[in-house]
Amino acid sequence: CGATDLSLLRERMQSQPADLGIAFDGDGDRLMLMDSAGRVMDGDDVLYMLARAWKNSHRLRGPVVGTVMTNFGIEHALQRAQIEFKRAKVGDRYVHELLKAQGGILGGEASGHILCLDRVTTGDAIVSALQVLALLAERGASLPGLLKDLQRVPQVMINVPIASGAKPLQSASVQTALHAVEHQLAGRGRVVLRASGTEPLVRVTVEGEQREEVQRLAEQLADVVRSEGA
Repeated sequence: CGATDLSLLRERMQSQPADLGIAFDGDGDRLMLMDSAGRVMDGDDVLYMLARAWKNSHRLRGPVVGTVMTNFGIEHALQRAQIEFKRAKVGDRYVHELLKAQGGILGGEASGHILCLDRVTTGDAIVSALQVLALLAERGASLPGLLKDLQRVPQVMINVPIASGAKPLQSASVQTALHAVEHQLAGRGRVVLRASGTEPLVRVTVEGEQREEVQRLAEQLADVVRSEGA
């Protein structure tokens, strides 16, 4: 339910006129947003909206921090806006650590965990939602209006089950395949191979300009990981 399943929110948005829907997760540190057309805005979108607005109002300090999973399009859009962007490992504690080390106040993950460290010391989805609401009220804008300059790149993630104790990411063949894909996407996309911390899986994520190419490269890399993780 909540931020992890937006079906109920979508039903409510369709049954009554509303400009904005907000879904929180169980412990209230993550949020997802939905506009009047039922389009979902995740943590990457929130990070971009707030970063642009805070820079213009001189509120932003230090770099904006995302994770290795933050969409490549977010990074490019922030660079165009002359906003420094850094990536941490996946996990809000790593985002928090990098923000503190770099003197930053804004960071987050696509999952909807946003850190506004000039307001609170940890992730609080109600505080994050209030930042978005304040921005909408101040600009008299809609959610899509605040995101009109953002162009995400296609992203494909494949979860590859592996045998218990297997470590395919240490395999020479996987590393060779990874470098080959990185070389092919140099300057146009990214590749992330990450072992799940909770399940016997390797998450293969590829981003790039062309969806067909991204899908093909992700499946190609996943096949190598699968063969080494069996």
